[in-house]
Amino acid sequence: MVQKITLPNVNQYKPESYEILPIDVFKIMDNAAIEYGLGIPLMMEQAGYQLARLVFQMANKPKRVVIGVGPGNNGGGGLVAARRLQAWGIDVSLHIILSQGNPLFHDQLDRCIKFGVSTSPDWNAEVFVDAYLGFSQRLPLSDSFMAAVTHANQTNSIKISLDLPTGIGDPDQMIHPDAILTLAAPKTSLVSIMKVTPIYIADLGIPFKVYRMFGYTNPLPFGKDGFIQWMQ
Repeated sequence: MVQKITLPNVNQYKPESYEILPIDVFKIMDNAAIEYGLGIPLMMEQAGYQLARLVFQMANKPKRVVIGVGPGNNGGGGLVAARRLQAWGIDVSLHIILSQGNPLFHDQLDRCIKFGVSTSPDWNAEVFVDAYLGFSQRLPLSDSFMAAVTHANQTNSIKISLDLPTGIGDPDQMIHPDAILTLAAPKTSLVSIMKVTPIYIADLGIPFKVYRMFGYTNPLPFGKDGFIQWMQ
């Protein structure tokens, strides 16, 4: 069951105030940011840091967190969050579904292990973070990911998805999170979910000149928090 979780004193905005991007358009924005020198490692670090902050605040400094990671950049963001949370005194464990992790993913995983993050998942943790798959995911999910979805949905943990819930597009294959931290901009695929699930948008440090290329006339109000809540 989705828990109604909100954070006080976080900047909010209405969807009609800003452009809501389809995934294929957001990919172009992502690439445009890279051309300005904001490479994938930097954006991954920023995404993971903001995810760690959201987990920390939403669960009121939990004692234990389990993070599900897949082989791509979304999983890399989950690993950054794991390292950050572990450094903040939280016991973090990982559930890794790794078919062919890229070198950057493996670098992040090595750092996590050096920080003391466990690779044996603690399914009784207070918080479960879904960082299995990002905007490149395709349905139907593989058996490994479907097993992870089923297991995650059966836990009593607070569930937070990074960028997009794993299995989005099919309620029977999807992790049903209590909150979502999406990256850089609101996305059309999340519009229906926002009716029942709080959605936050993380600042990746993308320059406003890039946002302006995609129809934004004002900067998103990230402010000191580094993320904002997308309101109906």
